Amino acid sequence: MKFELLKSEKTYQGRAFSVRRDHLLTPSGTTVKYDIIEHIGSVSLVPVDENGQMYFVRQYRHAAQLDLLELPAGTLEPGEPPLEAAAREVREEIGMAASSLVEIGSFYLAPGYSTELMHVFLATGLSHDPLEPDADEYLSVEKMPVAAALQLAESGQIQDAKSLAALLLAKPYLMESTHKFSMK
Repeated sequence: MKFELLKSEKTYQGRAFSVRRDHLLTPSGTTVKYDIIEHIGSVSLVPVDENGQMYFVRQYRHAAQLDLLELPAGTLEPGEPPLEAAAREVREEIGMAASSLVEIGSFYLAPGYSTELMHVFLATGLSHDPLEPDADEYLSVEKMPVAAALQLAESGQIQDAKSLAALLLAKPYLMESTHKFSMK
């Protein structure tokens, strides 16, 4: 299907994203308007230690008005490669450095209205090496066995979409029989 961009205008500039309004000519010849959130991109991490413990953060999310259990994640800085952002975010959010960061996939968080592409990394070889968290972040770190984390996701107890998608991408790596992570 061919959509033709007729006009694009920025309608909002915020700290974390901007909004643009695109005017498109559809294949049927009608004109429509789309409001698009422009986002620089982000990373999510699946940190697992040598004992098969997976690390999460619990934080208040005002839009949901809930404390949500989530995998560590964060926004790219301008010009920052996803691998560098992953190395920074794992230290900021759970206080651990990862000696191995492997990108296992990426996905659009909400392609109907956002450009945000999230890169997912499996983080292993964890060692204590914290960075100061962002000033607006109030996180508590929680860890649990890989099998328990997957059970929480499968039972609907993890309500954060990026964490669910990242766990789905990580599951084959976590379940490999030759992999060092135990599912127990």
